[in-house]
Amino acid sequence: MNDVVVITGGGTGGHLSVARSLIDELYARNIKVIFIGSTKGADKQWFENEPKLFQKYFMDTKGVVNQNLIGKLDSLFMILKALFKCRAIYQKYNVTKVISVGGFSAAPASFSAIISKIDFYIHEQNSVMGKLNQITSKKAKAVFSSYEKDSLIKDYPINQKFFDKARVRKSINAVIFLGGSQGAKAINDFAINIVPFLKQNNIKIIHQTGKLDFQRVKEEYKRLKIEADIFDFTTDILGKMDQADFAISRSGASTLWELSALGLPALYIPYPYAAANHQYYNAKFLLDDNLCFLKKEDELDDEYFKQILQSDIKPISQTLIDSISQNGVVKIVDEVLR
Repeated sequence: MNDVVVITGGGTGGHLSVARSLIDELYARNIKVIFIGSTKGADKQWFENEPKLFQKYFMDTKGVVNQNLIGKLDSLFMILKALFKCRAIYQKYNVTKVISVGGFSAAPASFSAIISKIDFYIHEQNSVMGKLNQITSKKAKAVFSSYEKDSLIKDYPINQKFFDKARVRKSINAVIFLGGSQGAKAINDFAINIVPFLKQNNIKIIHQTGKLDFQRVKEEYKRLKIEADIFDFTTDILGKMDQADFAISRSGASTLWELSALGLPALYIPYPYAAANHQYYNAKFLLDDNLCFLKKEDELDDEYFKQILQSDIKPISQTLIDSISQNGVVKIVDEVLR
């Protein structure tokens, strides 16, 4: 197999976790993989030292949306410069396939693939398609989505290790708060309100605060005299999730499907400023089948949460495990290489 495959996209952990799953699967098949991302966002943090990559490039690009006219023009000029660099990379390594996982990082490599007439594929993580994917999907050979009924492959490409840790939760003895590596103040504040109740009921507390809010939250736990597993960031988030029976979490697509694969029921609190409110619709996809609980930040209510703790989570947990196939990434890579 002489294919050289480019994986492009990123910016946030949701995009990058899909990229990692694809890289792992392609590497296992002895396919040379090049990653093309941005110097902005978390791309370099994730992949600068990734040994499974044949090559990696981080372009000097930034997002176009949510900027004034001058900012948009500057971003477009940066993307155009990076586009020509991508074309040179494709020619140098005889790239045969390009897979975009979305995010502004994917723009130069995606447009370059289309111009160069290289087989181009998209994985859309969210229930609402991002702006870049809306534009480039018209030229893609296939678009993979867990939310679209007519998607060629619906199963989300998450790491096998989450499926390996799956178990049916029968009662709530441990709760994990997940605001992501950057944290979520609304979730942190909600946690501080309800942890006294959790302590009274001998429920273990696991809390990812994010880096910016770690010290404040830690001091609040100290003031309340409540012991908990508090951390800002960890490379072993699976180990933390595995200990829990229930999650209070943002609803980025990767987190949502990782929790589902684990069989971990959740109260989702969407990030209210996500593009096109996609985090709300990610969670609503599960809510419509009674597979999660969902509240907006301004709807959070302590009494509602206390009622959740009394609910029967076993059928939710079992159905979540059955809701996602273990071989999503295998199916996607099979289709790309077919």
